[in-house]
This record gives sequence, C-alpha cells and structure tokens, in this order.
Amino acid sequence: MTVLLAGTSAFAQKATSKPSPRLLTPQNSAIILIDHQPQMAFAVQSMDRTLLTNNVTGLAKTAKIFNVPTVLTTVAEKSFSGPLFPEIQEVFPNVKPIDRTTMNSWEDANFVQAVKQTGRKKLVIAALWTEVCLVMPVLSAIDEGYEVYIVTDASGGVTKEAHDMAVQRMVQAGATPVTWLQVLLEYQRDWARQGSYNAVTSLVKQHGGAYGTGINYAKSMLGEHASEGGTAK
Repeated sequence: MTVLLAGTSAFAQKATSKPSPRLLTPQNSAIILIDHQPQMAFAVQSMDRTLLTNNVTGLAKTAKIFNVPTVLTTVAEKSFSGPLFPEIQEVFPNVKPIDRTTMNSWEDANFVQAVKQTGRKKLVIAALWTEVCLVMPVLSAIDEGYEVYIVTDASGGVTKEAHDMAVQRMVQAGATPVTWLQVLLEYQRDWARQGSYNAVTSLVKQHGGAYGTGINYAKSMLGEHASEGGTAK
C-alpha cells in the first residue's frame, strides 16, 4: 500500500525516483563540434549567424564547465575553410582540432579514434552544415550503435529547408534533437549542485538571451542571495 503525505500525489512521488537513463549527464556523454569555421559559416542561411556563434560557444563552455570529453574537428583548415571559430578555440586553448579532407568526419580515422577514446556512447553533436557535415557522421554513428543527440541551434544549413530536411532525416534514423541550453540544464539537473551553480548561471547570463536577462533581474531585485537552489551562492 502506498502512503501519501498531505499535499502529495502518487505522480509526485514517482517523479522523485531514479531519473531516466535517457537523460544526458556529464558522465555518460561526449560533445562533438564539427566544422565551425568561417568558410562554412558564410553560407549559413537557416538561422542568424551571430546567434549561431553565440549558441555553439555556449555549448563549448557547457562542455568545459562539466568537464565533458569534447572532440573538435575542422575540414581543410589551412587550404580553404579557415580556423575554428576563435570563440570555441578560446574555450579549449590547448586542444588542436582534428583537420580532415572528408565531408563525413566518420570516414576520418583520427576523428573516429578520438570519439572512441572518450568511452562515451551518447554523442552530442553540432556541425556546419546540417545537411552535410552533421547528417553524415550522425547516420554513421547511429549505425555503429551510438546514441546521438543533435544540437539543432548550434548547427546551420545553407537554407532553412536544407537544415529542416536534414534534421528530419536524422530524427527518422533515431537521432534526438536538442538545443544547447537544454544540454546545459540537463547536465546541471539540480540547482542545489553548488559546484557548478555559479558557472552555469554566469554562462546563461552571457549566452542565454532573455533567460540570462531574467537571472540578472532576479539578482538585482532580490539580491545576490537569490537562487533556484534555495540557498545563497
């Protein structure tokens, strides 16, 4: 027999049980950033490119905050596409991106080795362009047994239709669409986790748009002690 406390329900009690293994954690996933380079960004028309840069930088900083294994890769850096966005490279100053000639990064041996070395089966991937350099490794990884999460707002296509059709194709193949902020908050999960609280809220204030504005408002109106975790930070 289930005994309920006043003001609770069976649904509420169930919600406090073990979380779904489908959820992303810093311990079960790796982040992969593919071809965020000037030449690739020039042709992106599926979203605002300033917003794209903001979002992929937020995703990179998410990986840094939670110490998530991260693979960086570029295509034809020296001969055509240019270097990795400096905003990303500044997050990982000591990491040299794996440069390739292949459009499908999964056909590059060094890239695949780096992914396997993370030891993670959940891959969080963002790329330029969505319809080429994201869709091909995503389909390849799924066929090799990986669970793939595509960060749609940190990826871009040459048209909105190209981006949308590629996302549909990947979802039909089994990929899960997410956004960079969703990844950040899924990693944090509990505001009482003080070890990452300040870094997460600082990141949101810097890259989270209106959400960050709301945090600044709460701090200014309620004081710096204002916290979703219920204790001063």
